[in-house]
Amino acid sequence: MDFDIAIIGGGVIGNMIARQLSAYDQKIVVLEKNNDISMETTKANSGIVHAGYDAKEGSMKAKMNVLGASLMEEACKKLHVPYRKTGTLVVAFDSDDEQVIKELYQRGIKNGVPNMRIIEKDELREIEPQISEKATMALYCKDAGIVSPYELSDAAADCAANNGVKYIRNFEVKSIDFQNNKFTISNGTDNIIADTVINAAGVNSDDIAKMIGDDSFSIIPRPGEYGLLDKSVGYIVNQVLFMAPTKMGKGVLVAPTTHGNVIVGPSSYDAEEKDAYGIRRGELSNVFKLASKSVPSLPVNQMITSFAGVRAHNESDDFIIAPSEKNNRFINVAGIASPGLASSPAIAQYVEELVLKNHNKELVKKDNYDDSLPAPVRINSMSSDEKKRAIAKNSAYGRIICRCETVTEGEIRDSINRPVGAVDIDGVKRRTRSGMGRCQGGFCSSKVMSILADELNKPINEITKFGRDSKIIYERTK
Repeated sequence: MDFDIAIIGGGVIGNMIARQLSAYDQKIVVLEKNNDISMETTKANSGIVHAGYDAKEGSMKAKMNVLGASLMEEACKKLHVPYRKTGTLVVAFDSDDEQVIKELYQRGIKNGVPNMRIIEKDELREIEPQISEKATMALYCKDAGIVSPYELSDAAADCAANNGVKYIRNFEVKSIDFQNNKFTISNGTDNIIADTVINAAGVNSDDIAKMIGDDSFSIIPRPGEYGLLDKSVGYIVNQVLFMAPTKMGKGVLVAPTTHGNVIVGPSSYDAEEKDAYGIRRGELSNVFKLASKSVPSLPVNQMITSFAGVRAHNESDDFIIAPSEKNNRFINVAGIASPGLASSPAIAQYVEELVLKNHNKELVKKDNYDDSLPAPVRINSMSSDEKKRAIAKNSAYGRIICRCETVTEGEIRDSINRPVGAVDIDGVKRRTRSGMGRCQGGFCSSKVMSILADELNKPINEITKFGRDSKIIYERTK
């Protein structure tokens, strides 16, 4: 199959780039190695829209973060993605922390971060009543916020697909050749031909770059574990609470989520494996111990699930967004660790500039490009009258499948039939929140499986949790 532009990687970065470039009259494909998009770093993300005071002044991180944060709210409105401007607090507990906070404040000024100030203990306690008595001051940034990372990614993909972008899942890139002025991207069986390649492969971006002889950078997988608390204790924090950062990252945070839960984490360590998504023995206890320094009353017994993510860290500790020195039509978008999510709208714009400069064809904008999506049906957030109208149009919106999150059959069927729709249980979960509540799918998973089998026209024993070897039902016993 021949394309003008191939994007390798269907996480939030690849999908936001796809949405941005779908404005042009080009044949574009996104190649994702997993059974679904948004399955790696994007799905296990704290969802913080960082303001930009942490990134070193003059760095690509700083530039992308500050601009991306300013663009995020508008992007979320157009894509109907949950977003809240909560503000963030970096909390100090001693004189060393206070010095770090003062340095962060000065860095934020240099980076152009608006609405920042240092607040003292009394005001800190006013805006965060549960904060530790040992907290002495904090850097308060009013404009920072939170977003649902996988919902942003999936919505961007749907928008891109509506504008003509093709998505190919279960396509793991094994080799890339450049001959006759074109790239041939192969998974060992099928080939994709493209004029320009955008390498947005996350923790695997260095391996992808090496396929064209580019060994200019290495990715260090940096996993971290999180715990998620039930909505019943969502009152614990109002803002995102950080500790003073270290060389290993921004430390353990305590933060609200866009859906009313509280997220705690992550830990941070360097690993050799790029798929280190397991929870290490005893590590969650350590995460909550560290988090309790900020919020001593943290109700650990209200944790409903835990998970791990892997950051794509690189030795330069900066984003790599540039054409490869080996071929200027191969654009690396690599090392996009935190604040990559917050930076994603700006990264997409910057990659657009690079493609316009280096692509071998003139890019012409479409007349019918639409960077928005229609609002999805979300019964849980509707008024009584809105629910009645939705159910009158489609009775499936009146049948609740997930009781914890109030998700209906109609919403689940919609998630499967989206432009880049769900194909497994976890895909439905990310798109609808079915299975994300207190029971974690204990009551609704079997019903979701049946709906998936029906919509995908597959036997129920072919429905998986997340693709590959994650079957739930193997064969009939009766």
